[in-house]
Amino acid sequence: QEQLVESGGGLVQAGGSLRLSCAKSGRTFSFYTMGWFRQAPGKEREFVAAIRLSGANTYYADSVKGRFTISRDNAKNTVYLQMNSLKPEDTAVYYCASGSVPNPPKSGEYSYWGQGTQVTVSA
Repeated sequence: QEQLVESGGGLVQAGGSLRLSCAKSGRTFSFYTMGWFRQAPGKEREFVAAIRLSGANTYYADSVKGRFTISRDNAKNTVYLQMNSLKPEDTAVYYCASGSVPNPPKSGEYSYWGQGTQVTVSA
C-alpha cells in the first residue's frame, strides 16, 4: 500500500524558513515524480513544486521561484521542500503527492497524496 507522510509544518514569522519532508512507503520511490501542492482556506489546491525521478528536473510555481527549493533523497524515499523568505500568503496546508506524471503542475495526474501539514506564516 502506498503511503505518503508529511512533516515539518508549523508557525513561523514572515521572512523565516521551514523545511517540509515527505516520506514515501510502498513501491520504489525512484519511479515516481514527487510534487508539493498547497491549499489555503477558501481557495483551490495549487501547485507549488515538483521533482522528476533523477532529481535533475524541477518545476516551481511562479509565486515560489527563488524562495522554495524541492529536493529528493531516493535512498531515504523522502522528498523535501525548503521554504525561505516565507510570506503570510504562503499560509496553507501543504500536501505531498506522487505518481507517473506527464505534466507535474497538474494535480489530477498524481496517484497518491499525503494528509497534509499546516504551514502558518504570521505578519
